[in-house]
This record gives sequence, C-alpha cells and structure tokens, in this order.
Amino acid sequence: MEQIKAARGSTLRCKGWRQEALLRMLENVLENGENQKELVVYAALGKAARNWPSYRAIVDALKTLDEDETLVIQSGKPIGVFKTHRFAPIVIMANCNLVGKWATSDNFYELEQKGLIMWGGLTAGAWQYIGSQGVIQGTYEIFSAIARKYFDGDLTGRFILTAGLGGMGGAQTLAGVMANAAILCVEVDEARVDKRLSVGYLQKKTRDLDEALHWIEQAVAKKESISVGLVGNAADIYTKILERGIVPDIVTDQTSAHDLVYGYVPEGYTLEEVKQARINNPKQLEQDARASIAKEVKAMLAFKQKGSVVFDNGNNIRTQAYQHGVKEAFEIDIFTEAFLRPLFCRAIGPFRWVALSGDVEDIKKIDQFILDEFKENEIITNWIRLAHRYIPVEGLPARIAWFGHGERSKLALAVNQMVREGSLSGPIAFSRDHLDAAAMTHPNIMTERMKDSSDAIADWPLLNAMLNCSSMADLVAIHSGGGGYTGYMTSAGVTVVADGTQETELRLKHTLDNDTGLGVLRYADAGYSEALDEVDKKGIKRIQTT
Repeated sequence: MEQIKAARGSTLRCKGWRQEALLRMLENVLENGENQKELVVYAALGKAARNWPSYRAIVDALKTLDEDETLVIQSGKPIGVFKTHRFAPIVIMANCNLVGKWATSDNFYELEQKGLIMWGGLTAGAWQYIGSQGVIQGTYEIFSAIARKYFDGDLTGRFILTAGLGGMGGAQTLAGVMANAAILCVEVDEARVDKRLSVGYLQKKTRDLDEALHWIEQAVAKKESISVGLVGNAADIYTKILERGIVPDIVTDQTSAHDLVYGYVPEGYTLEEVKQARINNPKQLEQDARASIAKEVKAMLAFKQKGSVVFDNGNNIRTQAYQHGVKEAFEIDIFTEAFLRPLFCRAIGPFRWVALSGDVEDIKKIDQFILDEFKENEIITNWIRLAHRYIPVEGLPARIAWFGHGERSKLALAVNQMVREGSLSGPIAFSRDHLDAAAMTHPNIMTERMKDSSDAIADWPLLNAMLNCSSMADLVAIHSGGGGYTGYMTSAGVTVVADGTQETELRLKHTLDNDTGLGVLRYADAGYSEALDEVDKKGIKRIQTT
C-alpha cells in the first residue's frame, strides 16, 4: 500500500486553500500516525477515518467541494455535502457520540465492529494531530509547574519515572530533558522506543533495568539531563524499582491505559500474544490488563507514600485501577487540577499552527515574530526558544505554544498578513488540542474536582462547537469517548486557515477570540478568581445572574 504523506508546495488539488488545507491536515495526521495501514493515528484506536472507503470518499469530497458547501462527517464516514455559504465551516464532524445510558464500552465495541462508529480520540479524528510535539509543551509545563511547587523551580538532578512512548506519551522524554531532568520511560513495544530515538525525542535505549538505572544515577549525580527508554512492562518495572528502595522525584504514566483491549499490554504478555487475545479472548485480556494496571498504580501509590510527586497524566489509569479494587487510586492527583488549572482559567492552552506549504522556514519566521512581539510573555518566549532548539520536524512543519485569550488572534492575524505579503511561502492552519479551556468535559481529567462541582456537565464543549461554527471556523468537531473512555468525555475541536485573504481576518478574529472567551467564562462561572480577573482585564462580556 502506498504511504500517505501530506502534500507540500503551492499546487492546489482542491477548489481553494480552505479545502486544500483540511485535506493536507488529514494526510498529515496519517503521515505522523502509529499505524497508517489501519488508519490509526495514536493510542491504539484513535483513527483519522472509519475505513479506507470512507477515507477515499472524504478526499474526493474535499477535492470537489465549493467554498459555499459544507461536508458532514459522522464518526469518520462522509455523509453528504450541503449548500451553506462561504462563511460556513468547510467540514463539520461528530465522532463516537453515544446517548448517556448506552455509552458503555460493550456498546462502543459492538458498534465499532459493525462499522457504525469510530473513536476519533481527540486530535486524530479531527485531523489536528501534529506528531509528538502536539503534547510536548503541555508535558513541559507540567514538569515546570512541579519544579516551581516542589523543587525551587529547577529539576536539575531530579529523577522522573514514567511509561509510554506512543503517539501521546512519546513527548515525555524530550520534555523531561528540556526541563533539565533525568527521565526514564518504560515502553513495552520496542518499535516505539526506536521511533522516538530516530526522531530525536529519546537519547538512550536498553532492555536492562540495571543499565537504565545506572545511566539515570550517573546523570543525577552529575546534575545532567538524560532520557532513557527501557523496553519492558511498566507494572513489572515500577514494582522492581520500588523493591530496590529507589524513590524517583516524580512518577507518572502515559501508556495507552484508556483502552484495555486495544491499548495497555498486560504484564506477562508479548505483543503477539496480545494480538491473538484480542481475537480469541478479549474479556480475559481486559481482565489481565486491569490487574496489571492495578499493580502499577499500587507501586505509584507506594512511591507517593515515600515522597515522590505522583500524578495521573490523563490516560485513565486511576479509573482502571479503581475498578480492579484499588480504592485509593484517586489519591493520585490529576495533572490538570494539580498543575495547569490556573492557566486554563485564563484560557491559556495548547494552541498550534501548521505550515501547509511544508516549508520549515515559515515556522522559523513565525517563531521570530513571537519572540519580537510577545517579549512580555515569559511562558511563550521561553518555550519558543526551547522548541527552536529541541523540536524536530514531524510531517508538515508545525509549532505549538500555550497562548491565551487575545494572544491567539493577535498571532493569527499577523500571520495572515505575512501570508498576504508573501513573506511566508504558503497558508497556515491554526488549531488546538481538545484539552482546552472551553473544549472538554472529562470528570477524571480536565474537569476533575471543579470548584462548583460542575465536573460532568458537557454543555460547555457543545456550546464551544456551536459558537465556533457561528464564528466561521473552517472545521468544527464534537467528540465523545470510545472504548475505555466511553461515557467519560465530551470535547470539541476547531481549525481555521490563514490563507492571506482579508475575508479570513473575520474568521480568525472571531473564532479564536470566541473560542478562548468561552473558556474564560466557563471557569469564571465556576468561581475561579483567575478567570474572574481575566474577564475584567480583557473586557469579556459576562452576564451575571447572581
């Protein structure tokens, strides 16, 4: 099968850059994906399209779509093209949304196997994934927040233990090095370790725990940063490190623990045995995976008792352990509430942009603009310098940075002007992670322990998607969980294209300001002082009823 690679250059296959941009974004998530043959982008199950006929039909539709038409996609399958207007989205989609009582893993798998639904993950099904760097700044900001809170602002000479080098977890090792730490990441799939080595996200690889710990010990003693990939099973390795009396400074995990049939590999299984069990005995596989996760989480809790900073990195590992009987699993903090919520209260979150031309110089020019025009923002300027130094190109050149309300539209409007003037070689697509201020309800991740107990209210991402449609975004998506995530999440995704036209200024300004503005209001409504301060500082129109 021919490998899919995102088109580069200025030649259009579609009737306009808005359509061409979304086609290239679709191609790009597969170019960066874990298993292109199965259309899987990351997390073992997150797909870009439901099946190959659907993928080809989406491509054909985008190539023939007029500017005043909208393509409708249901769980990765194109349904129809509707006459709208040139300010309407080019694509709207909904992935894996099940009615509450029916939102169970069993129902999801049955529908998925019948070919009626797919799990879009977060940025996979919405064509917004940009490789491992898509989550790397978030991971870096978590480590930085831990450094400020527990280690006098510096992780030099500190040991981070984690697991998972897949499409999402693969960012951890580089983020650890960027934060000056010594980081050990356990990964059961050697191919994933090799991939992170090949793209520069990982420095060393071993199958031997003694060798891995020796490298870490040396780096800690010399106060040097290092990243080590250890081929092994996290449940086994975490327990062995604990038994040796070694206490890492920070412990987390980002394996594919959200899904127990297609994700997490239980202790004692080979990868081939897992493949066979998925077919022959999925229930036993699920049971063994949950038991393995429980063992790992017990080790993490023991590390916490001994003084490690331990947190859940958003992969549902605590829920799985709790369901296996580890009743204290939720004593482990979730990363959003523990470290990032003050940023989300101000709608500062994972904003991203992609050079659709494929020219890396476009990203470098935008980097320099940010350094010149956002000097007062230390989070952004510090990150851009680090990204320029450390982040390799994966697929279409891209960048991510945690911009907030008003900052995103300021950057996008300037970039649109750069495209118009010809200082950039092609249009730029702006997007963001679904884990953003207004865009996600997930009571065990994004919205855990909200101040007003609104953890499970899913109105906000639904309003977010509708508001982004009203604001003239180019692509709007509404997702819900699939597999192990079923019933736990609703999220919204958005993409808007800076093609250099004056008309696009309206799309960029309204979409990006309204997207973040709703995020600020979501947290203001919950009573967070940072969000209320942001409302006052930015002049966001808030209606008070009490």
